[in-house]
Order: sequence, then structure tokens, then C-alpha cells
Amino acid sequence: MGVLPEGLGEAIRGTARDIAEVVRAAPDTGCAVPRLTWTFGETAAHLGQANELMADLAAGRPRPYGDGSPQSIAAANEEALAAFPERAAGPLADLIHDQALAFLDAVEERAPDEVVETPMGPFGPAGLGAYLLTHMLGHGYDLARALGRPHMLDRRRVELTLPFMVAAMPRVADPAAVAGLTARYRVRLWGGAEFGATVVDGRVTTAEGPVDRADCTILTEPVAFLLMALGRIDPVPVMATGRALAWGRRPWLGPRFPRLFVAP
Repeated sequence: MGVLPEGLGEAIRGTARDIAEVVRAAPDTGCAVPRLTWTFGETAAHLGQANELMADLAAGRPRPYGDGSPQSIAAANEEALAAFPERAAGPLADLIHDQALAFLDAVEERAPDEVVETPMGPFGPAGLGAYLLTHMLGHGYDLARALGRPHMLDRRRVELTLPFMVAAMPRVADPAAVAGLTARYRVRLWGGAEFGATVVDGRVTTAEGPVDRADCTILTEPVAFLLMALGRIDPVPVMATGRALAWGRRPWLGPRFPRLFVAP
């Protein structure tokens, strides 16, 4: 048995393959990407560089990359892109795919409890794999949307991102959004996966699994959850169309939840 949770390796492999197909289909990598300032080619280049970074970390090659804050990671992204001029579809597709496979090869050489430092804090192999999958799904969605092609997110892939998402939320909480707020959330995905988030005077803590005494319970379609969490779609239309519901003692906190965080 490998060090990754069941299905995670195949999800990484399949997502990398799906993204590579989208990138190879781009007639012009200079086209715009919705909600991003990067072009298609810049987004694909960033994704390939990020997969290479994760492969290096999995192989035990430390790579300093910001201080863990969204702002520092964004600055590191821009610096890395400026130093990497490749924007052609074929080479970028190969880089994205091949570095995801390199990650899978490298991570299987690690002990299940071995921790490595990443731009988002320390993670063991399972968390590292969930981190890689989350990042690929977010930018894979961007690239597919830019070309008007179907995206590669589905319920199972989103569920496999939860260990990273839950661990990362306290690190990406928006200080202005959580200031003065005290609230206890229970977030459930269609299909059963769930987690809790507690906000007390600007400090966020999270926990996987069921939670009790929530002020607000959110039930959401998994793909919508990830896209809201990554800042790709707005929560109000999602709730208006029934893809997310909120109830409890303070149900009005539901639409506010995704806005408590800043995606790096």
C-alpha cells in the first residue's frame, strides 16, 4: 500500500492528463483567462512550475517560496514566471503532466509520517498530494474556462482536496474579514464529507469530520465548494441556485464564509 490515500494518486494522474489535453488544444496561449491577470500561457507556465516545485519537495529538495502568506506566494509566483519564458502549448503541457508524474514517483519514496516544508506550511505525503491536486484543479478550471472546454473537477477529486483545504484555511484567513467575528461553522459536501471551522476574534481553527453546536451549517455541492473556496465563483449566486444551503442559529453567516479567506 502506498503513502497516498486511496484514489489520490489516480486523481493527480488523471487531472494532470486532463489539463495537458486542454493546454495542447490552445490555439493561442496569449489569450486571456477569466478572473486572472495572467494569459493562458502564463497560467500554464505557472502550473508547470508549481508541479515541478511539488515534485522537488516530494523528492526532499527544499525550495523556499515565500513565507506562507498569500501576498508573499503571489510575489514568488510573479518572480518565477518572469524567469521562465516558455509559453508554447506543447512544452507546457508536457511540463504539467510530467512533473505531476515525477511527484507521484518521488512521494512514494517517503515515509507516511514524514513531514516536508511547503509554501503553505508543513505537510506529510498525504497532505502534500492534496495540495498538489487542489492547485491543479484550480488552475485547470481556469485554463478550461479560457477555452470554453469542460473542466476536470468532480465530486471525488474535490473530496480528495479536503485534507489540504482544511489545514490551509487558518493560514489564508483574511484578517479584515475575520476581525471581531465569533462563529462556528459546519460545512458538509454533498456525498457526506464534512469539516468544521471556528472563528474567534480573528483566529481561525479547523477540524476534519463532524462538528457539533454550529452557528451555521452549510451544505454545498462539492465542485461549487472548491470553486468558491478558490475564489473562482461568487457565493451568492451559488446559494441562489440551490447549490449551497445554509441554516442554523445564524444562517446569514453562510454567504460570508468563503469571503473569510484569500486564495493564494
